[in-house]
Amino acid sequence: MSRPFPTLPLVLAAIVFIAVPATLVALGSGYFFRLAIVTLIFSILALSMQLITGVAGLLSLGHAAIYGVGAYTAAILSTRLGLDALLTVPLSGVVSGLLGIALALPTMRLVSIYFAVATLGLGEMIYVTLLNWVSFTKGPLGIGEIPPLRPLGFDLSGPLGTYLAVAVVTAIAAVIVHRCAHSYYGNALRAVREDDQCADAMGLNVVRLKIEVFAIACFLAGVAGALWAHTTGYVNPGDFRFAESILILAMVVVGGLGSVPGAIVGSALLLLLPEALRAVGEVRILVVGLVMFLCILFLPKGLFGEVSALSLARRQFGAAWQPSRGLGWR
Repeated sequence: MSRPFPTLPLVLAAIVFIAVPATLVALGSGYFFRLAIVTLIFSILALSMQLITGVAGLLSLGHAAIYGVGAYTAAILSTRLGLDALLTVPLSGVVSGLLGIALALPTMRLVSIYFAVATLGLGEMIYVTLLNWVSFTKGPLGIGEIPPLRPLGFDLSGPLGTYLAVAVVTAIAAVIVHRCAHSYYGNALRAVREDDQCADAMGLNVVRLKIEVFAIACFLAGVAGALWAHTTGYVNPGDFRFAESILILAMVVVGGLGSVPGAIVGSALLLLLPEALRAVGEVRILVVGLVMFLCILFLPKGLFGEVSALSLARRQFGAAWQPSRGLGWR
């Protein structure tokens, strides 16, 4: 039996890399380019949170702080050491991933609300450090004059070049999260999410799985932070507070817990809807809050739930998608 050709990834790639940039060029407004770039960056953040909360079942309330560490790492490496964006972006992910492991080691045996409160405290500690370590982070003044994306001397500082560069990184992040979630490894994470004691009794190393997925998610959050720093040219501690963590979590919940497409849909909805309603003034916040409330009330599994995402993956990739036996990836 032949494997069905996966058409959906090609359609999505055509939309992201052809249709959207063509439309933005036709509109000719840097504002719409900026909006699209921010949406892509937050899509990476939502995808990383999806791994932690949606797939592994860990409620993290300090994700914005990890995102901030990635942004400050890129800012410091580029402004003080003069490193190229081709180095600062992955290095920011590595630093955030290592920090995530360091933070995860003493907290991974905590469960439920206790883990959430621990991540909230750690996130506030990181924020206070960024705010008060003036000699290193410049404190509340932030770090400015961060160079734009110029990997290997190629100038991508224009709106179209920046969009395409961020879109490529977002696509890679989506593939990584999709492969983690839709594999035997993802099934092991779901087993931990549903009942970690039962998973441990079945032979899964629960603590190691949690630390691994936390490290992967923190790496992606650090990459998103680096992209934010290079595309805005300025970072400030106020961009990485608790409210940002709640926004990222809301994107995942509204889009659908455990769903990779849901993370992208949720991030686009919660970023683009307030901008579309800007004409109505402050009332738009009320409207956005009402939309979120109605989504939770009538669509408790999100706009694109986990079951729908799994069914879609099976239809697109057929039997070859099914994970093989053993704890590994096919």
